[in-house]
Amino acid sequence: MLLAKPPSTVGWAVSPTPIDYRTAESAMIARARAIAEGQNEELVWLLEHPPLYTAGTSAKDADLIAPDRFPVFRTGRGGQFTYHGPGQRIAYVMLDLKRRKPDVRAFVCELEAWLIDTLHELGVAAERRAGRVGLWVTREGREDKIAAIGIRLSKWVSFHGISLNVDPDLSHYEGIVPCGISEHGVTSLSALGIDADMRDVDRALRRHFEAHFGPTALAHPAA
Repeated sequence: MLLAKPPSTVGWAVSPTPIDYRTAESAMIARARAIAEGQNEELVWLLEHPPLYTAGTSAKDADLIAPDRFPVFRTGRGGQFTYHGPGQRIAYVMLDLKRRKPDVRAFVCELEAWLIDTLHELGVAAERRAGRVGLWVTREGREDKIAAIGIRLSKWVSFHGISLNVDPDLSHYEGIVPCGISEHGVTSLSALGIDADMRDVDRALRRHFEAHFGPTALAHPAA
């Protein structure tokens, strides 16, 4: 657990309907700024977006195969192109690493461990892969990505976060080269035959977040 001192309670918010990307991004940036200034508490915000593509700071234009398929948003998170849409659980993670451990690599590793434990509870053996951020599953002789991680830090407060494929339309990934990796595919809990809905996923995410990052309390979404 990344704790430099006893943790304060982290807010845990869930938006019941899809949130526009720019609305969510603006709210997330404002909340991260307030956390850094000591004006608000840490927050994990669970939500879904309408179908869209985002481009991280390392995105290559050639990896956007179908630029007119969905809206495309350039964003300041790390990583390359990814897809967001209904059936995918996004968790925007706004934590103050100064209160914990100011180590970006260790933080990403802890996010991966959180997802690994969550997926294990749901019946999926997800693994790290050297040189590839995110979580992977091996099936039928190939490796598919089931969860992505893309974060940014400002004054040691994190924002952006993780996405976990519960039951999205996987054909929507065909408009990009996901995370710049063309030799592997993407999958979801549903595609793996896991009978879990978003509420099941949220409960598992919260339980294992608390194991890795400390206690939570229900809070209002950032927007």
